[in-house]
Amino acid sequence: MAVETKPETTRRVQGRRETTPAEGDTRPYFFWDRRITAADLREAIADRSHPEHVDLLAHLLREARPDEVWEYVSPEQVAAEWPRLAPRLGRRRAFWEWLIEGWVRLGFLDRRP
Repeated sequence: MAVETKPETTRRVQGRRETTPAEGDTRPYFFWDRRITAADLREAIADRSHPEHVDLLAHLLREARPDEVWEYVSPEQVAAEWPRLAPRLGRRRAFWEWLIEGWVRLGFLDRRP
């Protein structure tokens, strides 16, 4: 994986910190403990045969804000990987179960996790 080359962009908006989505060779703020660029993350998550696919996806669901998750993965991808993801989500598992089950109930997703 590529080494971080640029910092993320951060600014204050109405008293809260807002982070610009990481692009290309920047490291997403929620991967503070790994050296991975936004481009490498997108590539690994898109490739189900990548050796770190599930671990990176689970890390994304645990650490990123929910609205930022969708910049890297679709709800359908999360639902399809659910059996492998759920045990790796820790305290965030209940939130993601609630969200995916709600979307299934409303007809936005066809798959039940």
